[in-house]
Order: sequence, then C-alpha cells, then structure tokens
Amino acid sequence: LNTKTSPATNQAPGPEEKGKAGSAKKTEEEEEEIDIDLTAPETEKAALAIQGKFRRFQKRKKDPSS
Repeated sequence: LNTKTSPATNQAPGPEEKGKAGSAKKTEEEEEEIDIDLTAPETEKAALAIQGKFRRFQKRKKDPSS
C-alpha cells in the first residue's frame, strides 16, 4: 500500500481537468477537414432522403396513432 499518494489522486478528474481534455480533443477534430461536394447530385439525393425520413419521424413522434 502506498501511503505517500494523496486521496485526491485516486478521485475522478474535476471539471477543470475534464475541460482541458475536451478542448485538446476538440482541436484535433477541428484540424480534420471534410470535403463534400455540395453541388453533386448524389449529395442532393442523400440530403432529400435524410430530410424525408426526419420529417416522417417528427410526424410519428407528434402523432403516435398513425
């Protein structure tokens, strides 16, 4: 048993430490560049399909009897 360690080292990180880890991860994500051609017909088809499914989901959520 190591008696020299303080009890604080065994606890979960506080909000300050969690914030530091989160911001380091965020900068890594910001560096990743996603290149999507927004004028491509495939992109438009995919967007319309996603929007349609979302609208149906919202309609079902609002009126569960249908």
